[in-house]
Amino acid sequence: MSNLIINERIEIPSEELKISSVRSSGPGGQNVNKVNTKVILRWNVYASDSISPTVKRRLLLALGHRVSKEGWLTITSQRHRLRSRNHEDCLSKLRVMILDAAKTLKRRKPTRPTMASKLKRRRDKQKKSDKKKLRHLPKLDD
Repeated sequence: MSNLIINERIEIPSEELKISSVRSSGPGGQNVNKVNTKVILRWNVYASDSISPTVKRRLLLALGHRVSKEGWLTITSQRHRLRSRNHEDCLSKLRVMILDAAKTLKRRKPTRPTMASKLKRRRDKQKKSDKKKLRHLPKLDD
C-alpha cells in the first residue's frame, strides 16, 4: 500500500495506518456470511508526525469523541459489497476529515447594522404591533 496523500503538504505514511477486514452486516447477497467486506481503518493521531500540531489540535477538537484515550481514530465502512471499495471509502473519509481540520478559518470582522436596517427593523416591529392591536375589540365605555 502506498502513502495516503491528503494534499500537496500533507501525506500520511502507510505504516501509520492499520487496516483490517471483518464480516459486514451490510449488503453482500450470498457472500454475506462468507466474505470479510467491512473495512476498519485505525490511525494513531497522537503518534503521527505527518500532520502539523495545529491541524492535529483542530482534528482532535472536531473528532474528540471518535478518538480513543490512546489516540486511535477508528473509521469503518461497509457501504459496498467489495472490500476494495470499502477500503477506498475509509481512506476518502479520513482524507475529508484531515482536509476539514487543515482549512484555515477566516476571522470574523465585527460589523454594525446600517441605519437603513435599523429603520426597517423598527418599521417591521411597528407594523406587527399595529396588526396585533387590530385583533382586539375596542372597549365600549357607557
